Amino acid sequence: MSEEEALPADEAGWRERLTEEQYQVLRESGTEAPGSGELLHVDDDGVYRCAGCGTVIFESETKYEAGHGWPSFFDAAEGAVEFRDDHSHGMTRTEVVCATCEGHLGHVFPDGPEPTGQRYCINSLSIDFEAEE
Repeated sequence: MSEEEALPADEAGWRERLTEEQYQVLRESGTEAPGSGELLHVDDDGVYRCAGCGTVIFESETKYEAGHGWPSFFDAAEGAVEFRDDHSHGMTRTEVVCATCEGHLGHVFPDGPEPTGQRYCINSLSIDFEAEE
């Protein structure tokens, strides 16, 4: 998806735009099984875009191996994400959503590496990788 495309006006439009699995993660705050994501072990140079709207969310330089089963990043692109309190599943966490389309990306935890100390734990289904040319 490119950033220039109009966002769907309703959930029916999102269902047409996304795969069933992407819809479940991005629009219903689902989580893919740990270790199952196609982008988990990608270490090429490039950018990670929101699979819903195409907004650049992460730069490849911020990706690292956290060993938790999901792609992990220590920082997001400036202004690309918003944070929400998440009290689901009997836990208190910080949800990460795309600032453009409000799609659920994953969660952020304060146990990441320097320089931010953050671990953005992100579903592969919620992002697309674009390799550097």
